[in-house]
Order: sequence, then structure tokens, then C-alpha cells
Amino acid sequence: MNAPVSIDGGSLLCGSARIPVTDGVARFRTDDGYAKSFALQWHSFRTTQYDRSTRTSLTGERYLRETGWPATGLAGELILEAGCGAGRFTEILAATGGSILAIDFSSAVDVAAEQNRDCVNVAFAQADILDLPYPDGVFDRVFCHGVLQHTPDPAVAFRSLHRVLRPGGRMSIDVYAKDGRIRPWKSKYLWRPITTRMDPDRLLAFLRWFIPKWLPFDTVIKRTPVLGTYVGAIVPCWNYFYTDLPHPQKVEWAVLDTFDALSATYDLPVRLGEVRHWFDSLGYRDVEVREGGNGIVGNAVKGE
Repeated sequence: MNAPVSIDGGSLLCGSARIPVTDGVARFRTDDGYAKSFALQWHSFRTTQYDRSTRTSLTGERYLRETGWPATGLAGELILEAGCGAGRFTEILAATGGSILAIDFSSAVDVAAEQNRDCVNVAFAQADILDLPYPDGVFDRVFCHGVLQHTPDPAVAFRSLHRVLRPGGRMSIDVYAKDGRIRPWKSKYLWRPITTRMDPDRLLAFLRWFIPKWLPFDTVIKRTPVLGTYVGAIVPCWNYFYTDLPHPQKVEWAVLDTFDALSATYDLPVRLGEVRHWFDSLGYRDVEVREGGNGIVGNAVKGE
């Protein structure tokens, strides 16, 4: 998008292209596509994971722990949040003082825009990570957590993010881990051949019925050494028994994340060595690739 940009009524003018702007969101795409389940998910769980709703700092602490970026002091920097979902991290990024562009493939971006409407340093767009409508090297930082594994090709998506990051800019990503180990969260792979073929509304309705009934049993299983690892890897149930969330919120988070795991069109985990190769092959420095709360975390500085 190297041509001049201006606003004309309800459109964003990019040279000769007229991009519609509705409800404060620039629409480089107008349908949910393969992210239909995420649109349903975030319209259904609008504020579930926001720190202001949970009255915790779970999201803020995860941002600090997994990016190594500061909580404040980023004024003057342009930051791309690629895959904002309902905007739980948008709120955290806005507090840094940077200028944030939050995008999402689906209409989930409308939820993020609504929930962060008071953040004057945030703009929103519905756009595709694999076809970013922005110039090379325009962003000072790129934040992409909880997203790459849900694209058709995580490596290609990473390179697309790399293109729009300026030399010397900072990248922070995470991706599900492919490690060959048995883990409770991998139970989803037993069931996804069935659940990804279900109507998302019906799947969500079933989980709203099933999870509250199963969660007490699942908690006993997952609190039990060894049993929790192996038996817990059979029945999918995301369980936050180890947090200080009130019980109703634990149930809501369990329904949300179990639906997330079972409904996404794409779920493509990556090996740790592959993630390191992504950075190394493109000349990044200060590369940190490690296990994180969501699988694998990668942080690095783009080479000059």
C-alpha cells in the first residue's frame, strides 16, 4: 500500500483502490472464510479473557513473560497485532503507548474494535496475514500470538509478517508445539476429524452442556500424577483449576478454549527447530525460541 491514503466518507482510499470502512474497521476482506469458527467464538466470548473482566493480570503477565517487551514506554512506535481476536492483547498493547494496528481475518475484529473503542492509539482492519495490504518494513514491532497455527501455512504467514517489519524491528510470535509427547491438550487431535466437520453452533451448544458436567471429573483426573497426563489426553477439556479464577469463569474459559481447540479449520503445530529456522534463515539476531504457555515462543530482532 505504497500509494497515498485518505478517507472519503465511509471508504479508505489507497491510490485507486477504495477500501470500505464500517464500524471503525477497514475491510480488506469482508467474510469470515476459514475462520468462521473464530468469528463465532469471539462474538460469543467477547470479554471472557480480558484482565478487566477476570480481575486478574493473566493476559498482561503473559504478554510480559512471552515477549520481553515493556508494559509502557513504546510511544512513537508502530505495532502490528496480527490476529487480534476479541482484543484481549490489544488492550495490553494499547497501554504501551505505541500506535497499534490490530487486524484479524474474521469479523472477530469487530469485537476487538468495540471492546477497545476508547483506545485512541489503536486502529482496526479485517485483513489476511497471508496477504497483508501494507508496505515492506513499515512496522517497528509485530506481535502475533495464538494465530500462526490456525493459518493454512504457518511458515508462509511468518514470512508475510517478516516482510512488513522494519530492519531492526522486533518480532514476537507463538505457535503450537509439535514434539511427539503425550500431553492433555493433545486430546483434541483424536476428535478433530469429527468436530471440524460439525456445525460450529451445534458444537458450541454441546460443549456448553457437556463441559460443566465433565469439569469436576476432569479436575480430579488432571490433579492426579501420571493419570492426569495420559487419561487427560483422551477427553478434550481445557481446565484452569490451577488459576485463581472463580468457578463460573473456569467453566467459561473451559468451554471457550475447548471449542477453540476442536473447531478451528487449521491446527498445524510446528517443531521448535523449525521455528528457529524461520528466524535464522531470514537473518534475525538476538533470537530466542523456547517453550511457552501456548507451545513455542519466538522473539527476535530483524537484521539490518
